[in-house]
Amino acid sequence: MTFSIIGRCAETGQMGIAVSSSSIAVGARCAWLRAGVGAVSTQNITLPAIGTYVLDALDAGVLPEQALASVPAYDRYSQFRQVTSIDHLGNTAFFSGSQTLGIYHATAGEQCVGAGNMLADVSVIDVLVQTFETTGGQLADRLIAAMQAALAAGGEAGPVHSAALKVVGDVSWPIIDLRVDWADQDPVGALARLWADYSPQMQDYLTRALDPTQAPSYGVPGDE
Repeated sequence: MTFSIIGRCAETGQMGIAVSSSSIAVGARCAWLRAGVGAVSTQNITLPAIGTYVLDALDAGVLPEQALASVPAYDRYSQFRQVTSIDHLGNTAFFSGSQTLGIYHATAGEQCVGAGNMLADVSVIDVLVQTFETTGGQLADRLIAAMQAALAAGGEAGPVHSAALKVVGDVSWPIIDLRVDWADQDPVGALARLWADYSPQMQDYLTRALDPTQAPSYGVPGDE
């Protein structure tokens, strides 16, 4: 029903999540990040509150493995959850409850961790992680490439309808927060095109926020 990749860029310290699902608006429930702290993906029959719970633990200095080990004490239905996490140093952890749906798998790689349920095959997640590890470019490019490779390897057992990409960097808010909440076909492809459109403008929007006197104009009414 869902698969995701969390990654960190060792050069910039950026952390990000790319996720897709057969369900609507996966980005609203599954991707949780905090700049300078870490990232969490909550999926399967998800409890969004787990994202904040784990991020709070990471913010207090708890390692991802310890934070995820404490989830069953926090959530009495943890057997239905699948959770992955990375901290700002690149430490990772993953958890799949005994009631995770269908074929499921989770694995960690260098500065990344991937997981999925209702998969076509367990190898989908291995491809997801390996592609992230071997792809160059910006963190967002690597996350998108990993998702596309996982789809090509079989993806989910059923059709995918939503996808999201979220990245945090040096500021307190996400520097990338893009979502395809519903598409009849290929939401990951639509997300890739959305990122391709947003990428050239990303730094401009950071400049507009941090120093409006240096903000570029886009030629729209009222924007001079």
